[in-house]
Amino acid sequence: MPSPPVSLGSTAGQRRACSSAGFTRCGGTARAASRAPRTRAAAARCAARESQTSPKAHRHPRRQGGDDDIVSDSQQRYILTISCPDRTGIVAAVAGFLADHDAFITESSHFGDARTQRFFMRTVFRIGAATPGLDQFAQRFSRVAERFNMVWGLHDAQRRERVLILVSKLDHCLNDLLYRYRTGDLRVDIPAIVSNHPELEPLAEWHGIPFHHLPITPTTKPQQEAAILALVHDLEIDLVVLARYMQVLTPATCDRLRGRCINIHHSFLPGFKGPRPYHQAHDLGVKLIGATAHYVVADLDAGPIIEQAVERVDHSFGPEEMSRVGRDIENVVLARAVHWHVEHRVLLNNGRTIVFR
Repeated sequence: MPSPPVSLGSTAGQRRACSSAGFTRCGGTARAASRAPRTRAAAARCAARESQTSPKAHRHPRRQGGDDDIVSDSQQRYILTISCPDRTGIVAAVAGFLADHDAFITESSHFGDARTQRFFMRTVFRIGAATPGLDQFAQRFSRVAERFNMVWGLHDAQRRERVLILVSKLDHCLNDLLYRYRTGDLRVDIPAIVSNHPELEPLAEWHGIPFHHLPITPTTKPQQEAAILALVHDLEIDLVVLARYMQVLTPATCDRLRGRCINIHHSFLPGFKGPRPYHQAHDLGVKLIGATAHYVVADLDAGPIIEQAVERVDHSFGPEEMSRVGRDIENVVLARAVHWHVEHRVLLNNGRTIVFR
């Protein structure tokens, strides 16, 4: 499995951290990588399944990487994320280790939470000619990790995270994400789009992305979610995005996707949970409306918040006008959350997030 929000402090995070490097580390202890390279036969089966499900899916050429994807060995960059008990000497130990291994730090952020006594760090570095191979590099760093009881991940900065988008009938968030994807503003791969309605299939086809129509009824919900999880596995998905997907995921599915499923809720949580939040806001005469992007948990419209934004409204705004303003907010908030997640800028701190913007 790929990397979490980076929920390196969670079970899912520990499984998925460092997937691009081929190993996982937690507290300095090595674990076997949970995602092995796909075989040619498996890749062929997956491609055949996509073409059968959406025969027109590749009519429009999918965006290919530009010059930013062509990186020489001397420019190869990695992202190191760390969470551990706070104490003196962590930054010095990490920086000293990187310097000793001919790695050049290009960006570094850290934060110590006085309330939880946890330390969080994200460091981007460029490897040098004398830097050892990645497996050896990780093995040596595990000694530092053990000393500080770190939960850590090492990620290839050039690798594009694989994103599965779930959507219902409303298209504004999906359309915005696809535009950012095509223009290169959002550096991800989108192997598929899933919907419980067929209306948005033409939009997916235009972008050359396979569309999976998985209708749902109260009696077929378990089978429908099983099909979604099968796609997550078969397509090697790193992140699931609920782009106004108007279905509540079951607790079992939420647990399977913990730390790697982002939802956009059309209100400023924790206020106005549930359906029709703009109507709720209008009835109470609020002067600010907003949107919230958060990681999905079993509780409805809960989960660690990644990003929020608001806009001012007044007495002249009806529910429809509030909805129009809200759609613009939702687009921006969701795009920011996805962008920060795939760049490994988000770390979990119990029920909260640390976001290194």
